[in-house]
Amino acid sequence: MKVSPKVLFDKCYQSYGIAAVNVFTMEQVIGLFEAASVAKAPFIVQLTPAARNYADSRMLLAMILAAAERFPQAVYAVHLDHGVEAHILDALSVSGYDSVMIDASHDPFEENVRKTKKIVQEAHSKGVFVEAELGVLSGVEDDITIDSKNAKYTDPDQALAFVQQTNCDSLAIAVGTSHGAYKFSGAQRIQLDLLYSIKKKLPRFPLVLHGGSAVNPAEIELINRFGGTLGTHAAGVPDDDIRAAIKLGVCKINIATDIRLLWTRTHRKFFATRPDQFDPTIPGKEFIQAFKEFMIRKFELFNAQEKSLIFLE
Repeated sequence: MKVSPKVLFDKCYQSYGIAAVNVFTMEQVIGLFEAASVAKAPFIVQLTPAARNYADSRMLLAMILAAAERFPQAVYAVHLDHGVEAHILDALSVSGYDSVMIDASHDPFEENVRKTKKIVQEAHSKGVFVEAELGVLSGVEDDITIDSKNAKYTDPDQALAFVQQTNCDSLAIAVGTSHGAYKFSGAQRIQLDLLYSIKKKLPRFPLVLHGGSAVNPAEIELINRFGGTLGTHAAGVPDDDIRAAIKLGVCKINIATDIRLLWTRTHRKFFATRPDQFDPTIPGKEFIQAFKEFMIRKFELFNAQEKSLIFLE
């Protein structure tokens, strides 16, 4: 059952979080829908420009539609993540997207407002929800790299002005997380005081946390044990911070890095321990199962279990 993000966020605000999961492959789509059906948790399936370039948006949307038919109890929305104007206009030209994100956060405030307002007007004319971003996260998102010295937190006063001027529907904020595996250094964590200040300026307005992966050190250790060379100083978002952020108005938590690590660990371990194998469906099935179990744990963390029943009544 497809549901607008507006409806999802109105229901979940300060109670539970909606997992927004980036997918590239059939195995990820199946694992996500199956996990959500078992947990009875609503979710957002996200397509990035990189995913659209890799698999073609028509292929990805067709896989999502097929999964929805296979798992009819799934409650979900389809979102274009980190789009620029060209990507968004293309997405709006076809059916299938419930929301789009305009990411002009690297531009000056006035230019971000201008670009976002234009997309909001176009998307709203088609009944599509719009997520915008204010503040700059460091790290790596697909093919975009932002050095930590160029990152900047979201200013609460600017956040209020931005929403008022653009009429966007949700806002991705920079409160300390980053894209990719290396989210924090030392004892740094989500700036909960800053998040509280933004919530006070924007009561009942849905906030979005990008860079929400946990980056489990055990996964990296296993990847390296089976031939990987990932750095071991990676740090993700602690579970307690996620729980606190949900209570402070974060409705949507993006997950991408954890899925990539899971894919890498599953396949490295499989081929290292079973070097005689070459059938892609065998590790593919193992990944689907591992992804399903991973997402069920995420739904538990976000307190989203059983919440799909609200929409299916």
